[in-house]
Amino acid sequence: MKKVFTITLLLVTIISFSSCKEKEKKEKATLEKGFTVEAKTTTINWIAYKTTSKVPVKGQFTKVSIENSKKSATAQEALNGLKFDIPVSSIFTQDTLRDSKLKKFFFGTMKDTNSIKGTISMNNETSGSVELTMNGVSQVLPITYVISDQMVTIEALMDLDNWQAQLALEALNVACYELHSGPDGISKTWSEVKIEVATYLKYE
Repeated sequence: MKKVFTITLLLVTIISFSSCKEKEKKEKATLEKGFTVEAKTTTINWIAYKTTSKVPVKGQFTKVSIENSKKSATAQEALNGLKFDIPVSSIFTQDTLRDSKLKKFFFGTMKDTNSIKGTISMNNETSGSVELTMNGVSQVLPITYVISDQMVTIEALMDLDNWQAQLALEALNVACYELHSGPDGISKTWSEVKIEVATYLKYE
């Protein structure tokens, strides 16, 4: 009887130990899962404005590289501290003539702007900032964002004057003088640009 009891106790101990180990493995696997930002699932759109009536001109950058993507427990942590590099050659507006003018007269007038570089900082659950470098100038750009499961959308309103881009805007306006003229005959290229970014985070 004593022998049977001992064997039973041993079996219970083994089963309990195995169950605990399985539970630990599952918990560890769950903890190891995380969010990662990927360039291939990130889109960068922008809206610029022309004429005194502020007619929108939409475009995007079709390429972006991410330097330090890391797996994080939350989407917010995955974005915080993220560094990116956007080649200006990837600009796309569905108008090849406009694209070439933007590359030549706008970005071509700037200093050291083969690419636009930035580092993201998240302040809280809805806002943050990007330290953006363009035209040899680094400035902080405030952003707002929304996280919905694995999808993150980011918006910002950029004033190009903060990056000393006045000469670049003037060069572009001269090159596009008629196209940027409205019914009043005034040609205008606005310094305001709206940025819209969407990224679908990898989770595994």
